[in-house]
Formats: sequence, structure tokens, C-alpha cells
Amino acid sequence: MKKYFGTDGIRGVANESLTPELSYKLGRVLGHVLQKNFEVINILLGRDTRISGELLEYSLISGLLSVGANVMRLGIVSTPAVAYLTKSLNAQAGIMISASHNPYPDNGIKIFGSDGYKLMDNLEKEIERLIDEEDDFARPINDKIGVVENYFEGQHKYLSNLQKSIDNTFEGLKIAIDCANGSTSNLAPHLFANLGAEVLLINNNPNGTNINVNCGSTNPSAIQNYVKQNSVDVGIAFDGDGDRLIAVDELGNVINGDYILYIIGKYLSEKSNLNNNTIVTTVMSNLGYYKSIDEIGLKSAQTQVGDRYVLEEMLKNNYNLGGEQSGHIIYLDYSSTGDGLLTALQLINILVEKNATLSELASEMTIYPQLLKNINVKNKSEILENNKVKEVIKKVETELGDEGRVLVRASGTEDLVRVMVEAKTDEICEQYVNEIIEVINLFRV
Repeated sequence: MKKYFGTDGIRGVANESLTPELSYKLGRVLGHVLQKNFEVINILLGRDTRISGELLEYSLISGLLSVGANVMRLGIVSTPAVAYLTKSLNAQAGIMISASHNPYPDNGIKIFGSDGYKLMDNLEKEIERLIDEEDDFARPINDKIGVVENYFEGQHKYLSNLQKSIDNTFEGLKIAIDCANGSTSNLAPHLFANLGAEVLLINNNPNGTNINVNCGSTNPSAIQNYVKQNSVDVGIAFDGDGDRLIAVDELGNVINGDYILYIIGKYLSEKSNLNNNTIVTTVMSNLGYYKSIDEIGLKSAQTQVGDRYVLEEMLKNNYNLGGEQSGHIIYLDYSSTGDGLLTALQLINILVEKNATLSELASEMTIYPQLLKNINVKNKSEILENNKVKEVIKKVETELGDEGRVLVRASGTEDLVRVMVEAKTDEICEQYVNEIIEVINLFRV
């Protein structure tokens, strides 16, 4: 198991577990590792709106400069902007300081390679090993010390590229946007206004501590209420670093990642632009989603939970669309990572082209009721390998047949077993989840 890197970079409470000392050392290690393959090292660095962003930014910069790497500061931008600019500007790496949808005391450091993709496991392991070793890396002097350049205009280059991904304007549309007081607070208004839309903004005044607070994609009730109170065509809620979104239709209904994948996937297939006619999802996608794409002749590839695994499957088999129920959508034709702004553009472009409302497009898919409960356990693997637990899961699967689904899995970060059931009614979900939990409780202590 890795010591520092999780599934989405290094993350922790800023100035507690994620300290400036650690980020300084990370900067030195990253610069040292890159020197093995590049003579000149240019690294892009962006951050979200957290109060701790500059604390980590300056310490990272110091570490990078001290080994001779140059830094281009992007300022406050989204994670996908860093990924795109890293590749388009031929930088050797890109770094985003963000803890995504986490509360503001947390922060994180995500690293992208020169190709715009997150670092491979073997490179993360090498960096971790070197962080814990004695620092004997180079300390250049004179004009060999790295330099810093501000490249705040990079966000305009990124937004211009996004606009090229669609053919229509949004003139006549009224779009409500929840920026989660995060990275999209300055990006989203310019992007949608440039396309001719009337833009109504909420939660777009970051103060360092209000990122993701009762707003954004993890709390869509804010944009739901706003849509219901104002006559708008569509609502969009981003997360703190702008790599995911949740949509809201004109009636105020939440349109999650499953709906979005269905709508975009169907559209791309109609245009013969969906590679292998396949969409990649995780095992958490709703049974109704799978039934719906099957009915229109599309195929699905499933991965374990995590956008990292979705991307791996996409690259392995040349798929161009994938994502998660949470709204983390990856469209490889235009981005190497999940991009909330790009996804919003694609979704709204379909509304314009089809002259349809979002509720009309979403009504083509029926979501099954879903219930998820978490059980505290001492030994996750012991529970999942228990024969009695396996038996009750098999029993429930048999009784549900094609009209339901069971997923029992261990949490990747906590001492929890997650029990999820999908079925035709909430009552059936409750019945079977409780039946499985009753057996787990016999062995969890």
C-alpha cells in the first residue's frame, strides 16, 4: 500500500498531515525524477480556492526551483485545465493543489505527466520511496536555479479549447451555475457568456473557507432550489476543482452521472462518434442505466469504483466516453481527465441541437431505487470471505433475478463494508439490505 499517494494524488489536512515540509520535499523529488528524462524542466502549477493553497504552492515552488526546475504559475484554475495545459504547452509535468470535493481544511496535490494523464503507479511509488530517503539531490547555483513565471492567461487558452468542442451557441438559453465557491468561479461565467447564454451564478464568491460548503455537486439541493425559484433552462453544479458536475433539469430534478453518460453516449452513437459503441462505468452505476443503454444497442464496460480505473479501461480498449454516477465524466476526444466544464458544454449542446429539454432527454432512462448502508467492521476481508455472508448475498441475488442488483464491497479508505441493493421499490431494497446486514452483524465483532 502506498504511503502518500491515494487514488487521486496526495491528500490530507493542510498543515497537519499535508505540511509545507512535505510539499517542499515532494517538489525536490519530482524535479529530481524528471531530470532523468528531460534536460530542461518546466512545470505548470495551479490551485483551487482553499485558504491553504498558497501555503502549499509556495513550498512546492521552493522545492522545484531548488533542483533547477522552472515553474509556470496558473493561479486559480480547474484540475482539467492543468491537465490540458500541461500537454498543450509541452510541459514536463503539471501540478494541481486541490482536495476536490473535500471540505476546506483538507487539501491535496495531484500530479500530471507530460501527456496530461495522472502519474502511473510505478512513478508514484518511486516518488514515495525518494521522499522518505535522505535528500542528496542536486542543488544548482547561479543561473541554474529554477525560475518562476506567471501564466494566468493559460485559463483563456483552456476555455478557448473547450469552446471548439461544440458547434452551437447557447443564445436564448438561461443557465444557472453553482460554482461551489471553487475553481470554476471565474472560468464558468466567461465560458457560458461567451457562448451567448444568460448566466445566473450562485456560490461564486470564494473566501478560502467556503469551498464546497452546502453547495456544489456534492450538495445539489442549492442549485435545485435556485432552479425551482427562477425560470431557467438548465442548472449545473460543479465541485471544488471543476472535474465533475451534477446537472438539474428545468423542473428541478437532479440529473446525475448515469443520466449524463446515457444522454451523451446516445448522442455520440447517433453521430457514429462513440468508440466501439461502448461506455465505461463503475460497478456503482444504476441497474436502470444498464437496462436503458442495452435497449438502445449500446454496450457497457464496468470497473471498480474510482475514475482512475475508468480511465485505465478506456485507454486499454480505445473507448472515448466513461465516468461515474458522481458526475465525473471523461471524454477523451477533448480531455485526458474528468472535466465538469467540458461535460456541461456537451450536455447543453445536445439540448440545443435536439431542441429538447433536459427532462425530456432524461425521461428516456428509468432509474431503479437504490439503498446503500455502511457497516463498521474490524476485518473487511474476513467479512467478505465469510461463507454465511456469501450465502445470503447469493440468496438475495437469486430472488432479485433480472429485476435487481446486489453489491457488497469493502471501503477503500475506512473500516466499512458497504451493502447496496437496487430493486423495483424502496421497500424491496430495504428488505434485502437489512437481510444481508443481519448476517454480517453475526460476524463483524
